[in-house]
Amino acid sequence: MLSILSACVDGATPAELARRTRLPRATVYRLAQALELHGLLVRDPAGPWRLGPRLAELANAAPDVLLDAAGPTLAALRDTTGQSAHLCLRRGEQRVCIAAAARANRSTAVVPVGSVLAMTAGSGAHILLAWEPPAVVLPLLRQCRFTGRTLAEVRRRGWAQSVAERDPAIASVSAPVRDRTGRVIASVSVAGPISQIGVRPGEQHAVAVVRAGQRLSGL
Repeated sequence: MLSILSACVDGATPAELARRTRLPRATVYRLAQALELHGLLVRDPAGPWRLGPRLAELANAAPDVLLDAAGPTLAALRDTTGQSAHLCLRRGEQRVCIAAAARANRSTAVVPVGSVLAMTAGSGAHILLAWEPPAVVLPLLRQCRFTGRTLAEVRRRGWAQSVAERDPAIASVSAPVRDRTGRVIASVSVAGPISQIGVRPGEQHAVAVVRAGQRLSGL
């Protein structure tokens, strides 16, 4: 279902959904209808499906003080790194983008606000799982494109990177955002095309992303 939500960011007809997700048209239609029933997708009669209001509700569940600080912090991170920046919260086995700052030469962020992403791939997922207890992490690891060793390395160095893990053309760097008790509550990230950000994006951007996470922590 996550692939269907991702395919609907800019709107998608049933035929477009089938092509983008590589699922049979009958299957994708049934799944999209189920998402529509839960408010995750909306569709005008005979029109494309688009992301629904329930995603905004999930995003708005974030503390107001964090959202207030996220805007200028992400904008500064984007300007420092030259890449799109975003902030995600974990919601069970998914993560939701609650704030983003797109590059000036892009009309949208690499991860638009309201996007629902899997916890099975991407540097943001590394961050949101790395400090969780084994009882939470182990069941998910069976589905992940990364390993427990990856998460141990994230805890050691305090940031994460991924290359072509969630999207074959995208690399990203992420760092934790913590509450006043030190618990990880969000991930802050920069992401961009591998052709620009490189295959070792942490070497360029980890310091800036970690500092952004520190600025958003303890609010």
